[in-house]
Amino acid sequence: MPSQEEVYASHADLYDRLILREDVDGNILKTIQQILPLAGLDVVDVGAGTGRLARLLGPQVKTLRAYDASGHMLSIAENHLHRMGLTNWETGVADHRKLPAETASADLVISGWSFSYLSVWGSLQDVEAGWGELGRILRPNGMVILLESLGTGNTEPVEIEHLKEFYGWLVTKNFRKTVIRTDYEFESEAEARELALFFFGDSLKVEGTRLPECTGVYWRKV
Repeated sequence: MPSQEEVYASHADLYDRLILREDVDGNILKTIQQILPLAGLDVVDVGAGTGRLARLLGPQVKTLRAYDASGHMLSIAENHLHRMGLTNWETGVADHRKLPAETASADLVISGWSFSYLSVWGSLQDVEAGWGELGRILRPNGMVILLESLGTGNTEPVEIEHLKEFYGWLVTKNFRKTVIRTDYEFESEAEARELALFFFGDSLKVEGTRLPECTGVYWRKV
């Protein structure tokens, strides 16, 4: 199994095949719309990867800017958005802590399964630097929505050990929270094993074609 850094740098195709199987019940977009209706908004997707959230948000919003540190991942996101026929978007290779977006230019900044890496691969000082950058690009009363894992392979939410410092940071910033299921549904158990074990490791229990997953959705105005 490659490291997550190696996945993002060199295995975007396999990663994209995995996330195309995610959220089979469509809970992500429904939950975001309940937090903040998307119509007419200028949105920045930070850590956009291969376009997991961008594909959902693009048809709903006024403009979408998708940034990720991996150009390898973004190239796949761009292909998805082109095939969807969307013209309201742009992408850019960028670090969470230094975004090429103008000050006070976004109504919503969203980051899925990404912002926590500032803590995992760095420190809370890096998280604070990223947080300051989100505040810079948001308009007054703008919204931040962060999606983070609460466990893959389990039907009830659990705090993942290497994310506990980040969960604590979210509490200090007074984020509101809801938990949703973002289960994967694969075409076969063989595909489930190929894709899930590639990313999550051999210790993950995979039986059948459906893999449960819990996701925390955290939000607050800035």
